[in-house]
Parts: sequence; C-alpha cells; structure tokens
Amino acid sequence: MPKILRYCYFNICFLLNTLKQSGVKNYCISKLTTMNMKLFGIAMIILGLIMVVWTGFTYTKKEKVIDAGPIQVSADREKTVNWPPYVGGILLIGGIVIVVASKKK
Repeated sequence: MPKILRYCYFNICFLLNTLKQSGVKNYCISKLTTMNMKLFGIAMIILGLIMVVWTGFTYTKKEKVIDAGPIQVSADREKTVNWPPYVGGILLIGGIVIVVASKKK
C-alpha cells in the first residue's frame, strides 16, 4: 500500500475511533465516512489526471563537490523524477470507483 493511502487510511480510522469513544451515534460516523471517502476519491481523480498529463518533473539540487576547510565548491545537479502514465490512469479509475461507490450508500 503506498504511503499516502496508508496515511489517509490511518487518519480516517483515528477520526472514527475518536468519534466512537466520544459517544457520537453510528449514523454520524457512517455519514462522515461517506463524506471522507468521496473527498478521497475526488483527490485521487485530480492526482490521477495530473499524473497522466505530466509524467514527471525536474528539480535542481546544490551538491558540495569540494569541502576543504574554508574552500567550498558546490555544483548544481539536475534531478528528474518520472513515473509511468498508467499509474495516473490507475489512480483516476480508482478515484471514480470510490466516488461512485460512496454515492450508492
């Protein structure tokens, strides 16, 4: 499970456990879960569209080449982060499924 999905899942579980302990009725908890899942699905759709359109990005990082006492030489290195477009498609389809499934409840 990717880190972002794990993070969202644990946050939702923490919120639901907190609500159960505070005595909130089950109706509110199920309504909140549906709302969170719908927002999570919409976020997945947006992220999937972005990942399909842009298949990567480039950033510049300063790295020390020489560090000899008072003399320091650094160089700008260009780093590239790429991902395959099908990952965005999977997120897009997963987001659509989550939004549709949360509407049926």
